[in-house]
Amino acid sequence: MDSINRSSKPSLSYKDAGVDIDAGDELVNKIKPFAANTLRPGVLAGLGGFGSLFELPVGRYRQPVLVSGTDGVGTKIKLAMTMGTHDTIGIDLVAMCVNDLIVQGAEPLFFLDYYATSKLDIHVATNVIEGISLGCQQAGAALVGGETAEMPGIYQLDEYDLAGFAVGIVEKDNIIDGTKVKPGDALIGIASSGAHSNGFSLIRKIIDVTNTDLSTPFTDRTLGDVLLEPTRIYVKPVLSLLQSVDVHALSHITGGGLVENLPRVMPNNCQAIINRNTWPRTKIFEWIQQNGNIPDEEMYRTFNCGIGMVVIVNATDIDATIAHLTAEGESAHHIGDIQAAEPDATAVTIN
Repeated sequence: MDSINRSSKPSLSYKDAGVDIDAGDELVNKIKPFAANTLRPGVLAGLGGFGSLFELPVGRYRQPVLVSGTDGVGTKIKLAMTMGTHDTIGIDLVAMCVNDLIVQGAEPLFFLDYYATSKLDIHVATNVIEGISLGCQQAGAALVGGETAEMPGIYQLDEYDLAGFAVGIVEKDNIIDGTKVKPGDALIGIASSGAHSNGFSLIRKIIDVTNTDLSTPFTDRTLGDVLLEPTRIYVKPVLSLLQSVDVHALSHITGGGLVENLPRVMPNNCQAIINRNTWPRTKIFEWIQQNGNIPDEEMYRTFNCGIGMVVIVNATDIDATIAHLTAEGESAHHIGDIQAAEPDATAVTIN
């Protein structure tokens, strides 16, 4: 076989194929201070290794149980890219994961992210991961690692996607699983900061159909800024509440709204009766409903409609629960009650 004359062929590199290793290394160096800001006891090794090491605080627990969760931010990320605003979407990413952990009474320990893009823009990626760091600080979780992937041909130029992974810990006897929920219990709703990270495919459709400019003034900001308001992280207020009130269940109100998420933490013999007039309707939801001509039923099964987390407690603990959450800086309302389920009754009724 004739030898190949390599000198006549162009020399190709990974960078020629669209993957810049040097840019990835530069990004790691830029985000190390962000990770350092999230350090908590237990972190043994974080960014830079093949795996992150975390020592469990077993001395604090008799029967420690690990709770894990993963999520993304849905198509809200398209809105962030359209507006060129990348410093809050990372908070959303953390929130969607750690708010799920706290539902079972778990304290978040650490968080990892996955950032995938067509071509790595160091400035954009740094902004995103700085937001992830801020979210971890709000949740008390350590940012111990992640993965950045350049995949030309998979994503359009300038596009990126995110996924997050969180691990928490709870004493086995303190796991909150909804089995204590009973007729007569009260539903305490904690206010959301806006649409959080759900329903944005519909929101973007409304913007498209109505040809709405995201720079349109809305309240004291622009419509785009209000829509990008990051998801509220409830971890620290709820962990504090668990120390003083017997919480029967918690429900993170994400995709599916109150209608779909409350039944996930309720026994079959219970139904939730909610009074929609017990909490203020955020203006952004009024805009969504009016401009999309959306029926109430669709609103309550798509969006959180102003309630980001629901706490179920004894009726005797209503005042104490609201007072505690208010002291923690949250806006909380008694939005309804648990009743015995009638045959063939809908699990959640909103009047």
